[in-house]
Amino acid sequence: MGIEGNIQDIAAGLAIGLGSFGPAIGIGMLAAKAMESLGRNPEAAGPIQTNMILAIAFTEAIAIYALVVAVIIKFV
Repeated sequence: MGIEGNIQDIAAGLAIGLGSFGPAIGIGMLAAKAMESLGRNPEAAGPIQTNMILAIAFTEAIAIYALVVAVIIKFV
């Protein structure tokens, strides 16, 4: 396998590691702001929760793209 395999392993690890860092920060910020909004306006729980879940799904898609790139780097 040689040096090429080691470089691919490092590249795949960096792709998923750095690619999941941004979405993790984004989801944390989304949840924090949603909890803050609920504390200020509890009557708006339904729309806030719906929009938060939708935003988290879009943010999580970025991490899935990073996983796909890491798998492609590793096995192609």
